[in-house]
Amino acid sequence: MEKTILIDGKDVRFKSTAATPLRYKAQFGKDLFSEVVKLNQLGKLKLKNDEDEPNYEAFALIDFEVFYNIIWSLAKSADTSIPEPIAWLDKFEEFPMFEILPELQDLMAHSIKGKKK
Repeated sequence: MEKTILIDGKDVRFKSTAATPLRYKAQFGKDLFSEVVKLNQLGKLKLKNDEDEPNYEAFALIDFEVFYNIIWSLAKSADTSIPEPIAWLDKFEEFPMFEILPELQDLMAHSIKGKKK
């Protein structure tokens, strides 16, 4: 499964393959599936307070590095020539994670779900 997203004026390709979880583990030393399962717990956080303002205490509980790592792994799966994560991210002036993540949800789910017959 593959998708292209416009980020900071650049078309960036993302891809989920059978090798994506292995690429993630080789690069970051952690299991992709375990990280994605942990992210499911974020749905329980109340990210806005009663005045519809950001709940900074809830945001403090989120490890955003996991999101950057997953995004990089999906990009690396699509284009093996991209550099290491920090060098790749340095190529962007803006990286609107909260716009990017919803676009990549299907790719992340594709990595962990199977096909039922």
